[in-house]
Amino acid sequence: MAMNFEQARLNMVENQVRPWEVLDARVLDVLSQVRREDFVDAAHRQLAFADLCLPLGHGEVMMKPVVEGRVLQALELLPTDRVLEIGTGSGFLTACMATLSAQVISIDIHADFTAAATQRLHAASIGNTTLITGEAVNAWQPDGLFDALVVTGAVSEIPSRWLTWLKPGGRALIVHGQSPVQQATLLTHEGAGRYREEVLFETDLPYLTHAEPPPRFVF
Repeated sequence: MAMNFEQARLNMVENQVRPWEVLDARVLDVLSQVRREDFVDAAHRQLAFADLCLPLGHGEVMMKPVVEGRVLQALELLPTDRVLEIGTGSGFLTACMATLSAQVISIDIHADFTAAATQRLHAASIGNTTLITGEAVNAWQPDGLFDALVVTGAVSEIPSRWLTWLKPGGRALIVHGQSPVQQATLLTHEGAGRYREEVLFETDLPYLTHAEPPPRFVF
């Protein structure tokens, strides 16, 4: 029996995302419009709307829909915003942010992720994205500043260099801390190198490459 993706998408928005305090109409609209099932591997297509992290390969996962909704709401993206995404993954969050903003630059260390997401975004007729294969924790340096920055994997510690990429008033959504209890934190650049920090919720995501906690030795 064929799955009714439109009904599953509606159920995801109304029964998962909205009850998790995602009430921003623009965010709910974009989650209702972007075809999540087209951004998952074929083997997981029937699970595209489940309240699960879906495996992507390389030990990475696609965030749960409820987490994606909270992330999009917290960023408060404007149609004029320039956005940086660290960790392209499936490209689904890229597509949602591109729909809400002027431009998304997305970087991923895995070339196969970048290539697949490029195809998916093209198929969805989303053209205001630039995808880059690179290492963003220590090496890559962007050209210019951003209104918003989002990191789709976890880091044990927030790299200070990332915060210098924000414009005054810019927002960064970063999951950090020690698994299995990590904190999704919103940092807002208040100017003059000052950042307001707000912990939004707890979650647990795989660490970005080169952002894992240092090994702990037990004697």
